[in-house]
Amino acid sequence: MNEKLEFGMLRKKAEELRYNLIAMMDYAGSGHPGGSLSSVEILTAIYYGGFLNADANDPQNPARDRLIMSKGHASPTQYVILADKGYYPKETLKVFDVDNSMLPKHCNRKLTPGIDASTGALGQGMSMAVGMAMAGKMDDASYKTYCLLGDGECQSGEIWEAAMSAAKYKLDNLQVIVDNNGLQIDGRSDDIMPLGDQRAKWEAFGWNVETCNGHSLEEISAALERMGKAADKPSVLIADTIKGKGVSFMENDADWHSRKMTKDEGVQALAEITESYKAYGFENIEASIMFLDEKELAQLTGKESV
Repeated sequence: MNEKLEFGMLRKKAEELRYNLIAMMDYAGSGHPGGSLSSVEILTAIYYGGFLNADANDPQNPARDRLIMSKGHASPTQYVILADKGYYPKETLKVFDVDNSMLPKHCNRKLTPGIDASTGALGQGMSMAVGMAMAGKMDDASYKTYCLLGDGECQSGEIWEAAMSAAKYKLDNLQVIVDNNGLQIDGRSDDIMPLGDQRAKWEAFGWNVETCNGHSLEEISAALERMGKAADKPSVLIADTIKGKGVSFMENDADWHSRKMTKDEGVQALAEITESYKAYGFENIEASIMFLDEKELAQLTGKESV
């Protein structure tokens, strides 16, 4: 259902999600921290800002909006949101990336309620999103399809084949967001394969283009509002973000694309998010923890009694 929080509560929610996803990856000793953290505000705005029409009590409703995580390695952000929304018990977050669990490292629609496409092979999610949007047009359905890309995967030719198709078929029910954090697993995206002027590129492919600060919930929401009003062409939001946002030693460091945290790094990461939470005027972020008991959280935060 279209839950819509006001911006102060959206910020509170974003920081609580950031805290939980770090705790989940720390607990698991696994995951992709950098790109998960850079996408927090984007997904918070979509899920809690009144944009995504979906219901945890009816996750396969054919009238629901679709959300494709093409950058499927950022699954931790979506997993904590889906747990918070009630798609599965919050305690399920304990089995992230455990063998044969319902929360694998990359998104799998057959295992996880609320996941609309199995992703992880970068570039393919965009084609699936175009197919879903095209099906919606053919069925005269009212649902929208959202697709989250990483800027690194926009180096894939498949992205631009899908972009041409979306423009040709005037898929104004398709909204793509590029998590433009400038880094990928091997380093700076511009060093590996420069994308050039992304706005000009998408416009040349026939798309309506928006840009914003990808950590400003206000800017993201305003851009999504404008995209929803565009007619006869698909829309893309290029959201400038920081890889590892919210954890100082992860920010703008490509090594944190997929590195796991040491115990001390986990303690520091949770402490920094806690301080940010307080700086926004909120108290007791530990009360937001979804899946750990008091003793387990104390172990992760370094506060266990000795």
